[in-house]
Amino acid sequence: MGEPVFVIHGVGNRDPQAFTATVAALQAAAGTTLVPVYWGDLGADDRFIDVALPSHSTGLRDTAETVDAPSELLLATLLGETVEPAPTDLPTSLRDAIRHGLDPSQNSGLREDRESPDADQVIAALAEEWPMTQWLSRSDDPSLLNETGRAIAHAVTYTQETDDSWAGLRGAAPVDGTLRSLIRRRLADLDRIAGAAMKAVAGRMNHSLRHRLGPGATRFLGDALVYQRHREQIHARVWEQVAAVDPELGRTPGRPVRLVAHSLGGVIAVDMATAREPLWTSSLLTFGSQPAFFHLCDPRGGQLSPYVGHHPVTLPNSLARWTNLWQPLDVLAFAATPVFRLADGTSPVDLALSHPATAGLWTHSVYWDLPELAFAISEAMR
Repeated sequence: MGEPVFVIHGVGNRDPQAFTATVAALQAAAGTTLVPVYWGDLGADDRFIDVALPSHSTGLRDTAETVDAPSELLLATLLGETVEPAPTDLPTSLRDAIRHGLDPSQNSGLREDRESPDADQVIAALAEEWPMTQWLSRSDDPSLLNETGRAIAHAVTYTQETDDSWAGLRGAAPVDGTLRSLIRRRLADLDRIAGAAMKAVAGRMNHSLRHRLGPGATRFLGDALVYQRHREQIHARVWEQVAAVDPELGRTPGRPVRLVAHSLGGVIAVDMATAREPLWTSSLLTFGSQPAFFHLCDPRGGQLSPYVGHHPVTLPNSLARWTNLWQPLDVLAFAATPVFRLADGTSPVDLALSHPATAGLWTHSVYWDLPELAFAISEAMR
């Protein structure tokens, strides 16, 4: 088994008992002796952070441009990121869906008493009504537009079972005003349904952003600021807990430590392993961590040279191996390979983990419960 592996937590950890229990569960899953290194009591005082968070009310007078509900504001922002102002021309996918839906050859197996209007006539009428929609005209999603076109084509197709057609007359030629009125009603219904669905999704996203991303990002910022000011004190805590196991560990190349570190803990681990008097480290596994980001923004010093944009920064031999895990939706996770090279010329190993369907948007803390983490620890510390 070798020496134990020390686990350094990241931001926002204020419960040493809960952290110890988490490490114990991870130890059972990884089959490797793990020692928790707790420094959360030295982190930011986040008890009163809510005092500085702005309320929803902006204090501004409402205007026609104001969107009252936070979910609608979020949705308008998301749509604005992907779509230009509402186009005057119908999207191609919408036109194609209508032509397909009104093509007689596509109606095989249906009742023979179906009668469809001319597709160009429907498209022309729809084009006049399209800019009046609030949500559909702002979407560029092909699936949504395709389903909208199919629904319109179905609505304007005459069947004997309904009188909701051009004039309610079997075989009658479409009346322009009636066709446009029918399209207007159906389009308004579809737009209202699309808007409700979009706002429902945006509402859940808004809730997650405020209740999960917001506090998590705030705690990250607080602990990061405290670490920048009190780095030596936090490093001393790590040295103290390593020495409690064995005073010689990490002091020389012959007695290196093995480290697992989450989030800001990874920055702590890399800073200590590359310091002028380093914590000699044979294997490091980071997850959801930011050493590369921190070094690019503020060169860490110690034995590290600044990144100048041409070649990765060479790590000292006091950090022998490095595996870095990241989640696709974790905005606080960064890659190590583009920024660093190990002393032997090889690269740190960046590994992307799958995104659990139940993880939501705030994935910065989900690593602890992933079976992939336990497997990665057993592999990296072999």
